[in-house]
This record gives sequence, C-alpha cells and structure tokens, in this order.
Amino acid sequence: MFNFFRNFFLLFIFTISSAFAVGDAFDQTRFDQLLKEGKPVLIAIHADWCPTCRAQEIFLKDLLKTPPYNNLQVLRVDFDRQKETVRTFKVRMQSTLIVFKNGKEIDRSIGDTDKDSVALMLRKAL
Repeated sequence: MFNFFRNFFLLFIFTISSAFAVGDAFDQTRFDQLLKEGKPVLIAIHADWCPTCRAQEIFLKDLLKTPPYNNLQVLRVDFDRQKETVRTFKVRMQSTLIVFKNGKEIDRSIGDTDKDSVALMLRKAL
C-alpha cells in the first residue's frame, strides 16, 4: 500500500513539474541550427526540484506567449540529466537563463526571479 501512495505521489509531482515546463527539451542539433539561422534563443537550465526554477517557469510561461517574446526559441536543459550540456554552457547552477542573438551568447542570469529583469534580458536577444 505504501508503494502505491509513493508512486502516485511521484507521478503527481512529475506531472505538475512537466505542466509548467517552458520550451522544448534541449537538442544540440536543433540548437546549432537555430544559431546558424540567427534565431533568438533562450536556454533555460532547470531542475524539477528547484523552487527558483519553478518560479522562473511560472512567469516565463506567460511572458513567452506575448509579443515580442513569442519569437524567442526556447530550449530547456535538464540540470540533473544533461550534465555534459550543462558543462558545455559553463553553468554551475540550475535556474540559469542564457540568451543568444545572431549565433552568439549576449547575456545570462542565475537565479533571477524578477519578471521585469528577465524580460529586459530577453529583449536583448530580439
């Protein structure tokens, strides 16, 4: 009986965290293509267990639906499961946001949960 409730709880937590996920799962080939095309890109390094990441996802979800931010291509890197990618971006903490414009990194933030501050950073990529 305990296992049933434990599994149910884990499924519930996974479903909740997936429901708030912003962007598509990171794929190196897709990222390279977006950079080659000169598209504005946001890389969001997140961890499902991270309260700061969840806070970012809540406002990013709404912000990215509105112009001009809806033109950003968003790729989500799982801090715990994509360690090689995390190292490639030289990231030490989850809740890191990195923006690219014309194929080059132009800004990054770590642990920023201020919507206006993040919006300002994202605008630099547009």
